[in-house]
Amino acid sequence: MMLVEQTTVPGTALPVAQFKDHLRLGTGFADDGVQDTVLKAYLRAAMAAIEARTGKILLSRSFTWTLTAWRDLATQALPVAPVSQISSLSITDRLGGSELIATSRYVLEADMHRPRLVSTGICLPAIPVGGQVIIGFEAGFGPTWSDMPADLAQAVLMLAASFYENRSDSGTGTMGQSQLPSAVAALIQRYRTVRLFGGGGAR
Repeated sequence: MMLVEQTTVPGTALPVAQFKDHLRLGTGFADDGVQDTVLKAYLRAAMAAIEARTGKILLSRSFTWTLTAWRDLATQALPVAPVSQISSLSITDRLGGSELIATSRYVLEADMHRPRLVSTGICLPAIPVGGQVIIGFEAGFGPTWSDMPADLAQAVLMLAASFYENRSDSGTGTMGQSQLPSAVAALIQRYRTVRLFGGGGAR
């Protein structure tokens, strides 16, 4: 299984001004505009950490997911949520031949925790031996910061601030998921209710 992010969050979607306000309240941060690039980096790092812990995509972007076998012949849980659209589904054989599957053969079953690809017939298209299926989809709460649930948005700001405040610590940039600040962990806890890949492992 391989999940690949095809698009990235544009810098204009990041709440740099809001983050500056958050830092001013907590650390006496001076807004001179010089550190905007650094602040965006900390926001992206915080988003990535929370997405990894929750399996929720915070801001909309495109992904492809490659599988060599269906977990269930009729349905397949997708690796992240929320998913707004299945953009493509193609089957590739071991020789590299590819078939684009008609959209009439599958539907998206939307769910906040475990969205699924569901066959409209008896089963999903067969994956040949040595072949693979590539699923393209759009995931995320929305394209703007205001589309995100308030508790997740606050968790991102708090974690980004923690990264910023501890930037002299060489270990901060690789902070393990088990080392999230307790307040951040509490904010995201209710989003960590499902193991992904249909129960086969967490993201």
